[in-house]
Amino acid sequence: MTDKDSLENIYLSVRKGLMRVVSRMVPPKEIEDIVQETYVRICSVKQSEQIRHPRSFMYQTARNLALDHLKRAETRMGVSMEEEGVNPDWMTEELDQVYDQVSAKQEFEHFCEAVRQLPLQCRRVFVLKKVYGYSQKEIAKSLNISENTVEKHIASGMRRCQQIMKSGSIESPRKSESGVRQGRKS
Repeated sequence: MTDKDSLENIYLSVRKGLMRVVSRMVPPKEIEDIVQETYVRICSVKQSEQIRHPRSFMYQTARNLALDHLKRAETRMGVSMEEEGVNPDWMTEELDQVYDQVSAKQEFEHFCEAVRQLPLQCRRVFVLKKVYGYSQKEIAKSLNISENTVEKHIASGMRRCQQIMKSGSIESPRKSESGVRQGRKS
């Protein structure tokens, strides 16, 4: 049960807290207006004595006013975009394309890192086959190994890259190379 004078005193005691809450939701230039509007709304309550928890009531009023402000801002943004001839669907398509490009680039970088983790000989064979398109015979001759070994390295490289890509576990290249130097068989 609260009268108007009590509400004013409570408002003054929580004003800074209201500003903090509102500041998380709206631009700085709008904070003061929303907090003042909170006070106006509280003063306009006809049966203030029915407010059981005035502090909570004030915080909720301030939050609601901030949310209303955000909704109006979004509506204004949509209307101004339409007035400017900007098609939001076009922007969505454009953003989707940018997202797809970034995603493809990240996936390619992830793949390159997976290839870097292959043992040295396997990596050489894999790159010659998959990147440069050499035949198994050309790779065998170039690296002075059998075609059967080339085939095994390609299969092993594919399997390992798939595992690394699926698991998402990328080691640092130095860690991978040091593991090869220490005699770890792959």
